[in-house]
Amino acid sequence: MTHLNETARDILRKNDRGGYTVPTDGLYPYQWNWDSVFAAWGFATFDNDRAWTEVETLFSGQWDDGMVPHIIFHQSDPGYFPGPDVWGTNKTPQTSGISQPPVAATMVRKIYEMDPEAGRARLAALYPRMVAWHRWWHDVRCAPGPACITHPWESGRDNCPDWDVGMANVDGSNVGPYQRRDTGHVDASMRPGKEDYDRYIAILQFGKACGWNHAEIMANGPFLMADPGITFILLRAHRDLIALGQELGEDVSEITGWADALEAAVPSIWNPDLGAYDARDIRTGTWANNLSSAAYLFLYAGIENPDMDAQMQRTWDAVTYGIPSSDPEAAHFDPRRYWRGPMWPVVNSLIALGLKDSGRDADEARLRRETATLIEKSGFYEYFDPVDGTPCGGSNFTWTAAIWLTWAGRD
Repeated sequence: MTHLNETARDILRKNDRGGYTVPTDGLYPYQWNWDSVFAAWGFATFDNDRAWTEVETLFSGQWDDGMVPHIIFHQSDPGYFPGPDVWGTNKTPQTSGISQPPVAATMVRKIYEMDPEAGRARLAALYPRMVAWHRWWHDVRCAPGPACITHPWESGRDNCPDWDVGMANVDGSNVGPYQRRDTGHVDASMRPGKEDYDRYIAILQFGKACGWNHAEIMANGPFLMADPGITFILLRAHRDLIALGQELGEDVSEITGWADALEAAVPSIWNPDLGAYDARDIRTGTWANNLSSAAYLFLYAGIENPDMDAQMQRTWDAVTYGIPSSDPEAAHFDPRRYWRGPMWPVVNSLIALGLKDSGRDADEARLRRETATLIEKSGFYEYFDPVDGTPCGGSNFTWTAAIWLTWAGRD
């Protein structure tokens, strides 16, 4: 374990670009929102100051309306597509035009609790920024009730089958020529296909054409879906932000109202035919009819549901290692293609927090053991085949190293 701990710390250091951390060298050369916050959690286990700096650098890209973008382009890298010129947000620093799962408040709470004395002043400075981001989520993306996304990339689970019904209505035939860079770094069979990418770019081009007007994008954009993953992540984050506000002596009544409203919206993402929480196309009302790992974040959000307990046990027992990102009994299950089946250690860590909080200690231990086994066997990869354990995606991955230090490698 000792050598893996040091390897994990080395990965964080080597992916450090001076105030921010890239997910992995080459494949992802910028600062990604939720990757970065997990990096901060990892840094906090051995360098508390560097952990706070990571989050502060992320919030340096916050928009005036409160949104924290999913990518901050701190420096030019022609090896990545789509870069800042394609997004055209005209921000300083340059950013993408969408957000990502708001795990920041939850991870900031964890970092703060590791050393409250060292972190209090920095928490006080970050707190209003986090409140502004949560307000943006409530006012803009939760207008239909549950948390919604306007681009699959916003979910953090890019090509998950959750989005297939919404993507089917996106016309990607007129996006023009472009050159992908991701497939030059990893096996193309592990990445989203060209048809998906054409549609991703079409959605991006709509946002750019309207000047990234979020009201216009929500009203008329080509893609709008309720996301169980962000709904549960945001609900947990609201509660952690409330705890941080109370620690600082702040009035948290506004945030409490957001949390209550979002919890009241949770039944609207229950698909009775699937018997599970599910994504739904807001434009058409169509269910995704897909059981993804995002649905298993219900415990992380403090929601009890015996039917979901049974669903999670079924899909977990159908594979060998960890929680698969999509139902292994579904026709579209692909154990090595990004979010269409692989097991992601970072998602396991969030599910495990929910298991631990709800007193399911044996399940939490099992999930940690299965995750640790693959990292011990193959290294710090982005994701893994949950059936045979084949490592997939990028190697020396920041958030896999981070969750080893904070969770999977403990004990």
